[in-house]
Amino acid sequence: MDARHTRTISAWDMKHSFIGTYQIALPFAAFFHRNNRLIGGWTLSGTARFATGFPVTLYDNSDNSLLGTLGNGANNYLLDTPRYLGGLLKINTNGRSREPAFDISQFNKEAEGQLGNARRRMFYGPGIDNFDMTFKKTLRLTESKSIDLRVEAFNVFNHAQFYGPASVDGQIEDPEFGAIDHAADPRLIQLAAKFTF
Repeated sequence: MDARHTRTISAWDMKHSFIGTYQIALPFAAFFHRNNRLIGGWTLSGTARFATGFPVTLYDNSDNSLLGTLGNGANNYLLDTPRYLGGLLKINTNGRSREPAFDISQFNKEAEGQLGNARRRMFYGPGIDNFDMTFKKTLRLTESKSIDLRVEAFNVFNHAQFYGPASVDGQIEDPEFGAIDHAADPRLIQLAAKFTF
């Protein structure tokens, strides 16, 4: 066995990640040319996140290697990996296209009694471009008492986010091998109220 094939990318490797936050005081008082408790105190805030994907984990649960190794808890996959034929992988990180994440014809099951030559992780899956927003009104009741009313939206534009270490099926025996098939949550909206005293 060539020990170089056991070197691989960490399951949680993320090459790029950008997170930006903002808060804007909405100028309703200037727009309506008046200021009172109802018009003042409105803000819009949010978070924008852009990140590249996690590595795709390739594995084969058939135990064709005949090693009988079970998952170790942290990885929880058998030791076996498929046989890589060495051609172009044609990586696709757009989960909305319904195309496979890579060229699955470049992988075969390993021969019986041998380990596959594919590295456990050798390329990356889809990333994320997500926006969360909060629309908030602070209503002052007295000098020491106030109420915050908030509408919060997560994944506000409701983009399908095929993101995470399990977003691509890397099990060669599955009929969905190579499919981008696990998405993060769709748009979630919640209402909140907070009384400060």
